Amino acid sequence: MTHIVLKPGAVSLKEWCAVYRGAEVSLDPAARPVIARSAQAVAAILAKGQPVYGINTGFGKLATVRIADEDLATLQRNIVLSHAAGVGEPMPVPVARLMMALKLASLAQGVSGISLATIDLLEAMLVKGLTPVIPSQGSVGASGDLAPLSHMTATMIGVGEIYVGGARLPAEAALRDAGLAPVTLGPKEGLALLNGTQFSTANALAGLFEAENLFRSALVTGALSTDAARGSDAPFDPRIHAVRRHRGQIETAEALRNLMTGSAIRASHLVGDERVQDPYCLRCQPQVMGAALDVLRQAATTLGTEANGVSDNPLIFAEDGVALSGGNFHAEPVAFAADMIALAVCEIGSLSERRIAMLVDPALSGMPAFLAPKPGLNSGFMIPQVTAAALVSENKQRAYPASVDSIPTSANQEDHVSMAAHGARRLVPMVENAVAVLGIELLAAAQGCDFHQPLASSPVLEKVRATLRAQVPHLDEDRFFAPDMEAANALVRSGAIAALAGDVLPAISGE
Repeated sequence: MTHIVLKPGAVSLKEWCAVYRGAEVSLDPAARPVIARSAQAVAAILAKGQPVYGINTGFGKLATVRIADEDLATLQRNIVLSHAAGVGEPMPVPVARLMMALKLASLAQGVSGISLATIDLLEAMLVKGLTPVIPSQGSVGASGDLAPLSHMTATMIGVGEIYVGGARLPAEAALRDAGLAPVTLGPKEGLALLNGTQFSTANALAGLFEAENLFRSALVTGALSTDAARGSDAPFDPRIHAVRRHRGQIETAEALRNLMTGSAIRASHLVGDERVQDPYCLRCQPQVMGAALDVLRQAATTLGTEANGVSDNPLIFAEDGVALSGGNFHAEPVAFAADMIALAVCEIGSLSERRIAMLVDPALSGMPAFLAPKPGLNSGFMIPQVTAAALVSENKQRAYPASVDSIPTSANQEDHVSMAAHGARRLVPMVENAVAVLGIELLAAAQGCDFHQPLASSPVLEKVRATLRAQVPHLDEDRFFAPDMEAANALVRSGAIAALAGDVLPAISGE
């Protein structure tokens, strides 16, 4: 199994992806001295006797309330318990582990005032496979992802539940069984653990990693559909894209050209084809998918920066002996990135559905209606196209930008929030919808190419078709369609379709 050593502030997207995919995680030991200095700085600041937000004051609107020294430990415990107010289904374990790793790397940068004992427990939970049960709803993306991170932190003080090997156990029992003990949080520690953007960032990164496979798979299904429709590869000519200059468009066109290179289907209508231009869903693939590629890369840049940053408050600068209150917890960058990913995912699915609709329409494709050898007696791909349309419409509704919404919280002290949390949380379900659309397109495109036999597509696309046909035979007459769709969806979801094309396809995150 892959092992990732987190170097605070310098973790690559490829490494974060490995954590999401289940890699073992540990913290670079070189971070320990700066963590210790930060904790010592908190003690020195307290000794000055001045009010410092979150260390010896209340929180949010209650920041003006001074807390006595003898109540500082109770203050940190109380913020964890009171803020653990999430609702909804638990976070998926891979995303929750990614959130924990993000928080660990953030705290280890030495400006959060966390103790080594608390860092050690968080790291040990990751190493031993103890994942907190964290409700997925309840954060507005500022002041940090308070509710979900509070549920994470609650397990560290022995409250709540923890997943261990798929089972849900009381947190105290799970820690004990793993040879661990709950921590008693010192000044600033509770706030440091629950203030930050790690829930939003983890969900956005998960969406990005899944969207990368979606994007790459859609280039393959798009190329196969182009051959099925006997479409032209002339719109992928590099000269067209060079004069527009968009990097994503140029790389997408190159990928489509490479995918279709060597196609006997394409060669069969190079001369004498009466059709002058293909529909946009074929002809404009470089423009639409290239724009999606550029947007996904911009989101990746933003999220890579966020994942390596520190987003709690206040921040402890040990070298100066000061605690500075600011707003790094505001997840607006994550909200924007999540919105960009949502738009790209929506458009990838939308373009795929239009290709399905084209293939089932004999007026556009020149093939039997609904790709059925005996249309009328058989309905063929009639309803799978309807399913694709339903999924695309659902994604359109979900793609509405989350970042443009704001509801004041904490008695108007926190009067503008990012809504990054649910903006990011919708992404993986949106990708799953789009995966199902691509699965239907894969089936339809392969069925269309079957009608052109004995002519074959390109070597790469024939590998794709053979992989599908090993599980799903040609549709000669109507049969129970759902298993075919799930088999195709699984091929797309697993990355198998994109893997068959290899280095031909552009990369986004370095996965």
